[in-house]
Amino acid sequence: MNIFMMILVAVFMLGFYMISSPSQRVTEQETEYAINKSDLRSIAECAAAKHNAQIRGTAFQDVCVEQNNIRSQFVCLTAGMRITSCEIVRNKKPDYTYIITATGAVDADNYNNMLEILEEYFPDVGTFGIFIDGKIMIGGATGARIVPDAITEEMELQNGQLVYMTQYEIPTEDTVFTAPVQTDVICPIGTIKTYRFGRWQCIGYNTKTDCGGDTIWDSDLMECVADESKKPLCAEQQTAVLVDSVWECVNPFPEKVCPDEMTARLNYTTLEWECVANPAGGGATKKCENLSQGAIVGAVGTTLRAPASSCTDCEKMITDYDTCETFCIPDPSQINNPACYPRDANECSGPNRGFYFGFPTYSYASNIPEIQNYSIPLDAHHSQNRKFNCMDCGDGEIDSERSVPPYITICK
Repeated sequence: MNIFMMILVAVFMLGFYMISSPSQRVTEQETEYAINKSDLRSIAECAAAKHNAQIRGTAFQDVCVEQNNIRSQFVCLTAGMRITSCEIVRNKKPDYTYIITATGAVDADNYNNMLEILEEYFPDVGTFGIFIDGKIMIGGATGARIVPDAITEEMELQNGQLVYMTQYEIPTEDTVFTAPVQTDVICPIGTIKTYRFGRWQCIGYNTKTDCGGDTIWDSDLMECVADESKKPLCAEQQTAVLVDSVWECVNPFPEKVCPDEMTARLNYTTLEWECVANPAGGGATKKCENLSQGAIVGAVGTTLRAPASSCTDCEKMITDYDTCETFCIPDPSQINNPACYPRDANECSGPNRGFYFGFPTYSYASNIPEIQNYSIPLDAHHSQNRKFNCMDCGDGEIDSERSVPPYITICK
């Protein structure tokens, strides 16, 4: 009987030791942590999948969305950080557009575990984290991202929610231009009819691009220059010169002796040396007797050297007397001209409205001394129509440090 009792006591003690042993408790704790981490990771992956589907414009219908109370929507703001419609109204886009995805609130005890999951599985996402007191706490050492108050109120965000925020831009719809009905234009021989600056014009062909003889077109100088690849090999006492756009071998050393105040010059027609007046001793010549206009690059029919008529009604022509070239620059005196600004110019004033000129290129603006030290905006918010336009900042204000009306107007 005593032996039976001893065996029974030994069995109970062994079972108690096995159940309460340290190795068993560690196993239970590690299993519970793994399960919790797996649940948190599934929430983050479901939110990311829902967010990516919203970006692509597709539907993500999974049971995890409803289980974790995940919602995703577009939120748009004005320059003054107020909620606005996510649409293009009168050719004006919202200043800020976001796609925001939020989950249900995570328990505060799991904040650190969730941040570890974001750091491990979403290390490159800078706006995916836990929302706490108006900020998105990011995993790792990247800090936090501030969420505008308008978005917090619109999404009704609360502490502990997992928030994924992405900024995007509404694509611009293709603009369809229709030419007004006008009388037909009959162009003379050597010209081509093209629609420029709101009306049909007759302009010359791009004859400069077709260089004859041994010349080739230089896109930097905008003229035909000698083609060095066609330069011939001449005799020992001869050199190659371009005669009537063709390389010729001539004797570079004249045998002709000329009187004082005259110099020898090669006659390219006869290839003989003749005495002519020395240009170094001649009288003063007028500077810029022959003006050359700045080149304009465009579609078929556009001239490579712009004639005086190429300036729009909103521009005036100036001359650089160092290079003897002419350019078109904006003429502020034409703002009241309906061809330059069709509305009342007095309405485009105040702290949130101002005129700007539709510069076509940076090189065009480089000819205007008033804006030499300013940045020229060539973006979707500024037209490049070579006319005067009114910039309306809406609820915002004009950035006075970066704006020079009527040439440049930029909103804060």
